[in-house]
Amino acid sequence: MRNAHVAAATGFILLVSSQTAYSATLQVGPGKAYSTPCDAIAAAAAGDTIEVDATGNYAGDVCYWATDNLTIVGVNGRPKIDAAGQNAQGKAIWVIGGANTVIENIELTGATVPDQNGAGIRQEGKNLTVRKCYFHNNEDGILAGDNDGSEILIEETEFAENGYGDGQSHNLYINHVAKLTFRYNYSHDAKVGHLLKSRAAENHILYNRLTQENGTGSYEIDLPNGGTSLIIGNYVQQGPMSENSNIVSYGAEGIHPKNPGTDLFVINNTFYNGKGAGAFVNVGGAISTPAILRNNIFSGHDVITNQMSAVLEANFLDASGDPMFVDLASLDLRIKDTSPCKDAGVDPGMAAGQSLTPEEHYVHPTGHETRTAVGVIDIGAYEIGGGMVGTGGAGGATGGSGGTGASASGGAGTGGNGTGTAGGSGGNDAGSGGGGNSGGDGGCGCRVDGGAAETSGALSGAIVGLLMMVGRRRRRQNAVTS
Repeated sequence: MRNAHVAAATGFILLVSSQTAYSATLQVGPGKAYSTPCDAIAAAAAGDTIEVDATGNYAGDVCYWATDNLTIVGVNGRPKIDAAGQNAQGKAIWVIGGANTVIENIELTGATVPDQNGAGIRQEGKNLTVRKCYFHNNEDGILAGDNDGSEILIEETEFAENGYGDGQSHNLYINHVAKLTFRYNYSHDAKVGHLLKSRAAENHILYNRLTQENGTGSYEIDLPNGGTSLIIGNYVQQGPMSENSNIVSYGAEGIHPKNPGTDLFVINNTFYNGKGAGAFVNVGGAISTPAILRNNIFSGHDVITNQMSAVLEANFLDASGDPMFVDLASLDLRIKDTSPCKDAGVDPGMAAGQSLTPEEHYVHPTGHETRTAVGVIDIGAYEIGGGMVGTGGAGGATGGSGGTGASASGGAGTGGNGTGTAGGSGGNDAGSGGGGNSGGDGGCGCRVDGGAAETSGALSGAIVGLLMMVGRRRRRQNAVTS
């Protein structure tokens, strides 16, 4: 038992010391060690964090990098990177060749390139997390290339007025990757292109606001090669100036070998068709698997889907009545307490062992909160009495507050995992200490028994080793960041 105590204590210290010894925080901005993010990126080692001060001017700061495990986070506000006529490799503001990158709280705008496909971020490496960012007035917001093993997570982020206007550039465009998770985002006013286009083998599109508003965009959601796709808890509006009459397009370009799944689940969403034409869900002829459409509000037009075999359960089509939105003119598509959609849903069911029951509400802008069923589940993206939907966002880089909703979702565990800082005041502080790519774990929070007296010598020696390594780490960091 004594040896076990020593081994456990020593192993824990070595783990902590190795993490401490091999990562640094590089600071960017006025009076900092680096004047621009790309200067810091060029100097960074794998695993480093780059903090970008919002008070700096970073116009024209474009670059490519292949360094893995970088976290780039805006502090003291949201720093703006304006391409200002510049580009990296003829592709984007930032071209990412490294793996496991986290970008948090950054504004990227103005990307233009000769082939009219300039992106805020061009993702070429494996795995990307984008959180609480703002992409606007680029030819593409995010453009991700083919990478079969890559998973992309985008959350609490706004996309606005991206697209060259040719119909081939979009608010964001994800090519053939293993999985896209797109949640708590606000995508709107695309220029001819789509609000969201993904060729991923698996798509989880959860609790977003996808609204064309005054834009000329085409599809609100385009999944041209199918793939196992869950569209849950979103509110989606097709604007009157949309270039395409269909809202969700699935498998329109046929089944791709990299996308073996052909199963589409459209569950508890609220759709409003402001164009008054087309289908809410258009399924390509190559797709024989029946789409599952359950507990959705379809308002503004009377064609739910073109797929004759689709499974339609407990959907509300406003040809049969008024769904009673709170304020359609302002696109507040929550339902009133007297709505016929209240308590009118059915069990959302399961897919591949995963529950399809919506767990959250979108909170505008780019926020979220827990959704709890009150009685029988309501039809649509919102549950009456199942969460007080506020107007603020959920937790950010440091957890943040959860907005003005009474049950604000803030912070910890959901938003506080980008830079390893404390959980937010709107949450329950469970996320303090979370960080990095997966984030959200708050440390063990447990008491460790010091063990018997005979372990103290070995433990003390390990502590001395730790202190020496921390000293070396501090000297390295001072040399890099001071």
